Amino acid sequence: MAENTPDLSGHKVLAIVTNYGVEQDELVVPVEHLRKAGAEVTVAAVKEDPVQTLVGDKDPGRTVTPEAIADVDPGQYALLLVPGGTLNADTLRLDENAQRIARDFTSGGRPVAAICHGPWLLVETGAVRGKSLTSYPSLRTDITNAGAAQWADKEVVRCDAEGFTLITSRNPGDLDAFLGEIDAVLAAA
Repeated sequence: MAENTPDLSGHKVLAIVTNYGVEQDELVVPVEHLRKAGAEVTVAAVKEDPVQTLVGDKDPGRTVTPEAIADVDPGQYALLLVPGGTLNADTLRLDENAQRIARDFTSGGRPVAAICHGPWLLVETGAVRGKSLTSYPSLRTDITNAGAAQWADKEVVRCDAEGFTLITSRNPGDLDAFLGEIDAVLAAA
């Protein structure tokens, strides 16, 4: 474990994705980082089929073995991770089980971390209303129209308003800042 990485043993994190199109580094890097810090991480996808990640929304990346999102009890987890990838996020935001899980976290006051196009799920569930956040720049209008208090072009934005903590970042280049904020939120829990 890196010197500045907290011990996250005992913390459970749920990452939700579709089976095709999630940006490889936005899923794999946080999952590996959190596991190395001692957290238990479950990757849940729309189907139990392998998750085919993509690099840059087009080139095949690593394959990840998930659990079925419909079988996951969100109440068992301390933080929800929503990676991006245009295809992943656009499909995930329409999945009823993903919406149910996102609502369970936000209404229960538990933290959500979403990167790149990941906030689309939170737009769909109404969870960005009153929040300050960032995302991939093309989501700015969607986020603003959904009632966000502020959209900022920053590597990471943490917002504790509206009853739950939301951590957002723009793209894979922001992963260090994104993971640092996730570590801080989990370590304080």
